[in-house]
Amino acid sequence: MSIWKKKSIESLLKNGEGLPRTLTVWSLIGLGIGAVIGSGLFVSTATAIADDAGASVTIAFVIAALGCALSGFCYAELASAIPVSGSAYTYTYATMGELLAWIIGWDLILEYAVGAATVAISWSQYLNHLLGNILHWRTVSFAWSHSPFQVSAAGEQGILNVPALVIIALMSLLLIKGTRESAWVNNTIVIVKVSIVILIITTGWGFMQSRNHTPYIPAAGTYVDEQGLSHAFGGLGGILAAAGTVFFAFIGFDAVSTTAQETINPKRTLPIGILGTLACCTVLYILFGHVLSGLASVDDFRSRGREASVAFAIHQAMPGYGWLAQLVTVALLAGFSSVILAMLLGQSRVFYAMGKDGLLPSAFAQLHPRFKTPYKANLVIMVLVGLFAAFVPGGVVGHMSSIGTLFAFILVNVSVIILRKKQPDLERQFRAPWVPVVPILGMAFCGAMIYGLGWANWLRLLIWLAIGLVIYFSYGRKNSGL
Repeated sequence: MSIWKKKSIESLLKNGEGLPRTLTVWSLIGLGIGAVIGSGLFVSTATAIADDAGASVTIAFVIAALGCALSGFCYAELASAIPVSGSAYTYTYATMGELLAWIIGWDLILEYAVGAATVAISWSQYLNHLLGNILHWRTVSFAWSHSPFQVSAAGEQGILNVPALVIIALMSLLLIKGTRESAWVNNTIVIVKVSIVILIITTGWGFMQSRNHTPYIPAAGTYVDEQGLSHAFGGLGGILAAAGTVFFAFIGFDAVSTTAQETINPKRTLPIGILGTLACCTVLYILFGHVLSGLASVDDFRSRGREASVAFAIHQAMPGYGWLAQLVTVALLAGFSSVILAMLLGQSRVFYAMGKDGLLPSAFAQLHPRFKTPYKANLVIMVLVGLFAAFVPGGVVGHMSSIGTLFAFILVNVSVIILRKKQPDLERQFRAPWVPVVPILGMAFCGAMIYGLGWANWLRLLIWLAIGLVIYFSYGRKNSGL
């Protein structure tokens, strides 16, 4: 069998049954915002300010948003033409063949599974902030809330991140219970956390200090962090590096496309869900980055404001608003939970599609007899993500997730060009504008952000893909449904 053999769109649509259709357009936008607004916004923004760009983090958000929007148009077209679970994996299978489909499916683990682990690590940090600074209870010790690769300022060695492991397990069990129930919980959380983001922007605007925005684009230089890692700070290089960092804040909008088989009228609602999510989040992100960078200095974010950075900035610059910092911490714990939920949902649907195709064991495609969810896939993902969250530092997995997603976006852009050429008459209820200009620009933006992430992350991606190829040639190729 040729490793380049493609799966016909007719067979994809024919086999795209099994999961009950329960999601509306508002459920999809809620799912998208639930996946997007979370750790990326509240943690990566401060990281990008400290390590890469200073106040020009807002420009980085614009670059990341443009890259996402260009790819979002392509996602929307493919979702309207091939409304089947699997997202970029399915689109690649239909346009570029099985080997590249496997690569992108394996790569999506970096986006969804590793992304969920990153957010779970942030959830653990904010839980300790809630316990110690707000409730004045005993916190989870450093040893049991950090990776074994981390050491505290007092010299305490991390052992296992227990809170991160617990939240992954709880969200996984909720997903097994059902998609409708998960969407209801997610939508409730989304209303709360979007309200909090708007409250921070509106109240914090009057407390910004002009000195924190001067110069708006710092001079190009180098910054070495507390772990000895070197960062290109300031100038164009710093902005591109920051764009690669805050790109993590946009990860998740494409999770909407993984729910195609559970969506009512997917050809219409999927494009609205994808592009609606991007539009809402981009506006909030740019305003939030501008306010946060104005509340505290770069040096503040490099030292005292590393963990629980938003709450720190409020305490630092907004006297009398301690209640807002407390409210932010409580809301963020719930908000991070919705991100984890959406990421785990997206990953389980990719595994479901790969299990149906035979590239992964068929157990991943088995539905629960009562709940009609791919429960075995959810259980395996719970273990996989739990191990990442418990044992790997957050900064490492965050950049792995970003570079994996950028690579997936590049292939989605390529898929639109190929499908337009090979099947111009295929029914598309949404068409990306100015093809091939838009997908080519999308690839260029994503490539620039991959460049900004540096060679260490390129190496991690290559090692990850090499492991995936070993699994494909030893198992997937022999068991492929084609």
